[in-house]
Amino acid sequence: MTPEEKLASMGLTLPTPPSPIATYVPFRLVGDMLYLSGQGPRLPSGGYSVGRLGKDVSIEQGYADARTVGLQLLAVAKMAVGELSRIQAVVKLLGMVNAEPDFADHPKVINGCSDLLVEVLGEAGRHARSAVGMGSLPNRMTVEIEAILQVAPGH
Repeated sequence: MTPEEKLASMGLTLPTPPSPIATYVPFRLVGDMLYLSGQGPRLPSGGYSVGRLGKDVSIEQGYADARTVGLQLLAVAKMAVGELSRIQAVVKLLGMVNAEPDFADHPKVINGCSDLLVEVLGEAGRHARSAVGMGSLPNRMTVEIEAILQVAPGH
């Protein structure tokens, strides 16, 4: 089953990747390494899920937001390389959580993205990871996640 078929079987569809609004690109492919710019949990309305973990956002909502970001990262990867089956490995994630200073469950939040990547990509989705707290994130979004992937050559 391809990753796209797996997504469909899960009832999930990839969102349209947003266009950058600043001086950066959504991805950079260097050799067989694909670097994905940070993504935040976009809402269907175009805005972001906002708030601070440990204050006005629950761990469950943060997890769901990180899962949404996982879909967005996959959408950017598909845009970059054409088909998700080219992903040989999710090498590294950096998960940033908009959190209160005493919040300590950053990994539980970023698990939303990690779990999704493993569900969709299998062993190729397992990765090294950092999950850290931030004093703020752009647009007050709850989480931002960036990724480094290894991809197979195109056909």
